[in-house]
Amino acid sequence: MTIVAENKKIFFNYQILEKFEAGIVLKGFEVKAVRSGKANIRGGFVVFQKGEPVLININIAPYQKGNVPKNYNPKRPRTLLLKKREIKYLIGKTQEKGLTLLPTKLYIKGGKIKVEIALCKGKKKFDKREKIKKREIEREMKREMKKGKFVEIYRN
Repeated sequence: MTIVAENKKIFFNYQILEKFEAGIVLKGFEVKAVRSGKANIRGGFVVFQKGEPVLININIAPYQKGNVPKNYNPKRPRTLLLKKREIKYLIGKTQEKGLTLLPTKLYIKGGKIKVEIALCKGKKKFDKREKIKKREIEREMKREMKKGKFVEIYRN
């Protein structure tokens, strides 16, 4: 599995409830562009249009500027491929208040391009602050451990 694009900011801003793997419908030149790493999934989200999951607002830059159709839109909506029961489940879940579907990874698995989408719930501001405080405390502890101050305490 080769990760092409990843959105790490989602893990800070959202609480991940469930993850799903989906195929993505691409054109030939888009497949080449994704394989060469010219994809960006930041700001992307999934909506349901006529009962189909559609990935919106991801950017796949052209592989070669001369070999792309003139009317090519790099941010065009792209259909996702999921099983019927997964689609029904996700439609029900996204209608609940506060839940949304966001892409976390775009990767190549077994020669096919896949998208990992996550069912997410937005975090509150105080949750984010709490996470930042924990991270700062851990950094301070590691710094002190490197200096050797805690080593003396444990020896006694």
